Amino acid sequence: MAGYAGKMLRVNLTSGKIAREDISDQMKEKFLGGRGFAVKILWDEVKGVDPLAEGNKVVFATGPLTGLPVPSSGKMVIATKSPLTGGYGDSNIGSRASVHLKKAGYDVLVIEGCSEHPCYLSIEDKKVQILEAKDLWGKDTFKAQDILEQRHGKNAGVLLIGPAGENGVRFANVISQKGRAAGRVGIGAVMGSKNLKAIVLKGSNEIPIFDEKKLKTLGKEAWADIKTKENYDIWTRQGTMMMIEWADSISAMPTHNFREGTFEFANKIDGHTAEKIRVARQGCPHCNARCGIVVRDAEGGNAELDYENITMLGSNIGITDLGEAAALNRLADEYGLDTISLGSNLAFLMEASEKGLIDEKLQWGDFDGCKRAVADIVNNIGIGEIVYQGVKKASDRLGSDSKDWAMQIKGMEISAYTCQALPAMALAYGTSPIGAHHKDAFLPAWEIGNRSSNNKEKVSKVIELQRYRGGWFEALTVCRLLWVELGFELGWYPKFLKAATGLDFSPQRIGELGDRFYALMRAYWVRENDNWTREMDTPPARWFLEPFTQGELKGSALDKSEYEQMLSWYYELRGWDENGVPGMKTLEKLGLKDVAEELKQNGRN
Repeated sequence: MAGYAGKMLRVNLTSGKIAREDISDQMKEKFLGGRGFAVKILWDEVKGVDPLAEGNKVVFATGPLTGLPVPSSGKMVIATKSPLTGGYGDSNIGSRASVHLKKAGYDVLVIEGCSEHPCYLSIEDKKVQILEAKDLWGKDTFKAQDILEQRHGKNAGVLLIGPAGENGVRFANVISQKGRAAGRVGIGAVMGSKNLKAIVLKGSNEIPIFDEKKLKTLGKEAWADIKTKENYDIWTRQGTMMMIEWADSISAMPTHNFREGTFEFANKIDGHTAEKIRVARQGCPHCNARCGIVVRDAEGGNAELDYENITMLGSNIGITDLGEAAALNRLADEYGLDTISLGSNLAFLMEASEKGLIDEKLQWGDFDGCKRAVADIVNNIGIGEIVYQGVKKASDRLGSDSKDWAMQIKGMEISAYTCQALPAMALAYGTSPIGAHHKDAFLPAWEIGNRSSNNKEKVSKVIELQRYRGGWFEALTVCRLLWVELGFELGWYPKFLKAATGLDFSPQRIGELGDRFYALMRAYWVRENDNWTREMDTPPARWFLEPFTQGELKGSALDKSEYEQMLSWYYELRGWDENGVPGMKTLEKLGLKDVAEELKQNGRN
C-alpha cells in the first residue's frame, strides 16, 4: 500500500538477531499507523512483565503521512509498558529521526531483549548494526548527540537517553536534537534497562505515494493556508509560550503544586518575555510554523521552551525568573528527564518540606536548591531518592495526607493545567489513556464558554476530542497544533491520506478508529493491573477539597459527586462498564473480538 514503507524491523539486543517483517494491509486499514500500530503490538507481545525487565519492548512507529510533503509530518510515536504507571505508555516526538526511519524502509522499529553492555543502534537503510556505546554511557544528551552526529553525519536522526534513563528514573525520556522530547511515560528508563543509549537513523529511500502530483499540490496549498491564519504571527514568535498569559487569565495556570490557577509573576515568565531573550527557533521536519522557542537561559545555555515546561518549572515551583526556569528546562533535557514530571516532583518535595514530612529543606522559588535536587533525582540519592519513581510512589512512602496533593492520575504527574474550575478537563485527564496528560483532549478553551452545567454535552466533547487528538493525529502521525492553535481545518487530513495511500476515511470511520484505540489501550490497562477500579480515573483530592483562594474564580473547586456522574456518563457513551472496562459487545463492534475473549478468560469482563 502506498504511503507506507511496508516493513517492521525487529532488533533483539539479547541475541543480536535482526529481522524484517511485512506489515499487512489489514493492519494498516484497521490501525493505520503510529499509536495504532504501537498499542496493537504491545497488546499482542508484552503481557504481565515488569516494565524494566528484559521482556518489555519499545515500539517506534511512524504513520502513513510521516515524511511526506504535507505540513508537520515529521512525527513518530514511541510506546512501551510504562515504568512510571505500569500501564500502556506512549509519546510522540518530532525530529529528523521520524523521517529517516520511514525512508530507511521501516514503518515500525521494535526493540526487544537487553544488551549485556552499553550499546547503540545504527540503522542506515538495510544496514543495521548494534554498536558499542561504552564511551557514550554517562554523557548527557547534548554531548552524546554531538558525538553521534560527528560519527554519522549532521543530518542523521538521533534518539537518545541521558543519565536519568541510564539510572532508571521512572520519568526519564527520549531526547533528540537538543530539545525535542518523547516524554511523560518513562521510555528513557526502559531504554536504559536495555543498555540502549541511542538509535541513529539514516534513510535514503523514496516513500511510495498513491497520487504524488495531488499530494504535492495539496501540500503547497496547505502550507500557504497556514500562513494566512490569525495566530500565525504570534505563534511563530512565541510558540506555545503565548498560552501562559491566557492560562493565567482563566485560572488554569498551575501554581505552587496546583494550589492556585493564577501566578502573581506570570508576566515575568510568559511569551512576551521569551521573545526578548529568544536566540533561535526549532521545529519538526516539514513544518512552516515551528513552535520551538530557543532562549539564552540564566546560566548561558540554550533552552527550547514551551508552555508546559515553563509553567511546571516556573509557576508550579515558585520560580519567577524565565531565565532560571529555562535553565532547569535545559538541565532536564541534558539529563533526559521529563520536564512536566520533574516540575511536579520538585513541587511535591517543596510542599513536603513546607509541611515537615521530610528533613531536607527545599523552598518555593529556590533555583539553586532545585538544581541540586535535579542532580539528586538523576542519581537516585539524597532528596532525589524520595521522588525518582514519581510522586505517587513518593506519597505512598511519606503517607500522612500527601496522597491528596500528589498531583497524579494512574501514577503519572498531571500536565500543566489546574482544574478546580475545569471539570471537563479534569475528566480528560482522568480518562487519558497514558495517565494525566493533555495531548488526548484539551478542553479549557471550549469549557470557559460552557461553564453553566456539567452534562453529557461536556462528556461527549471529551470523547470527540479524544477521537481526533488521541486517535486520528496519533495514527497519521502529524502534529495536532496546527488545528488546535492556528485553526488549520481538519478537512485537510483525509485529503492528505487519500492522496498518500488511496485510503478514504469518512468522519465516522475516523471516530471508529479512535474508539478502537481507546478500547484497546483501556483493555491493556485492565489486563496489566490486577486491582483495576474506576478510582484510577479520578483526579487527586486537592482539586475537590481545596478551592482557589485568589483570582477571579476564587472559591472554585470540583464537585466530587458531579465528577463521578460525568465519569459514569463517559463510560456509558463509550460502551464500558461502571468500572471503566470495555464491554464485550463494544469490543466486538470495534473489531477486537480477540481482545474481548482474552479479557473474559482472565475474568476481567
